[in-house]
Amino acid sequence: MCRWLAYSGTPILLDTILYRPAHSLIDQSLHSRLGVETTNGDGFGVGWYSPDVDSPAVVRDTGPAWSNRNLREIADHVRSPLFFAHIRASTGTAVQQTNSHPFRYGRWMWMHNGAIADFHRVRRDLALSVDPTLFADIEGSTDSELMFRLALTFGLEDDPPGAVARMAGLVERTGHEHGVEFPLQMTVAVTDGEGLWAFRYSSQGESRSLYSSTEVRALRALHPDLAFLREVSDETRLVVSEPLGDLPGAWKKVPESSCTLVRPGADELLPFTPQLV
Repeated sequence: MCRWLAYSGTPILLDTILYRPAHSLIDQSLHSRLGVETTNGDGFGVGWYSPDVDSPAVVRDTGPAWSNRNLREIADHVRSPLFFAHIRASTGTAVQQTNSHPFRYGRWMWMHNGAIADFHRVRRDLALSVDPTLFADIEGSTDSELMFRLALTFGLEDDPPGAVARMAGLVERTGHEHGVEFPLQMTVAVTDGEGLWAFRYSSQGESRSLYSSTEVRALRALHPDLAFLREVSDETRLVVSEPLGDLPGAWKKVPESSCTLVRPGADELLPFTPQLV
């Protein structure tokens, strides 16, 4: 399917998290260890926030991330406190720029790993539930973008966990109506540039991998000689499809059927259950 990472914390160069780690997202695009596919070469995207700009910048392309010279150039020059990065392995929809993640709406960004099962069978019914004012802005043909528009329809801007739960509930109900046993598989990241929410859920209870980084203060105690840990704030966090390296104690698995919230102050880990609408 796909691999992704979300970073929130001290402003850093994109290169720091995209290329430098031993098992970076670029390495995962060729050598994923925990994904369904080893290779994720059906497009990529990065998004970031800049001071005094209302909406995030998003750069997406259709080719593999590992050989893209423009991505390499951007990574050495763009600095931000919040990055999304995604490498795609298509689950059936076309390899085209509008199908690459992350997706953007106003200040919001969204990216997804997983699939709506038998999407071709349920797509029309799901699309009819999208708010008409949001439907016209759908550019691609993926289940991921449609999930984003449904979450916006159900109040994402006011209540991200509730909106994603209502989106998941609609997908499951619609899938069951069409005879799909396990309609939804997802790890999702969504942000408004301040809070970062990450969800891990599947109808079958066997969700794709998702990890968050350990608190920086705990990592400093474990690894006092690492310069990077002295340079970033206690608030710095990463949420990733798979760990970016093998540093002992650096990663913890996000539990099944849960939502983790990263924001200034205390992080939160909440149970996640789809809601019927």
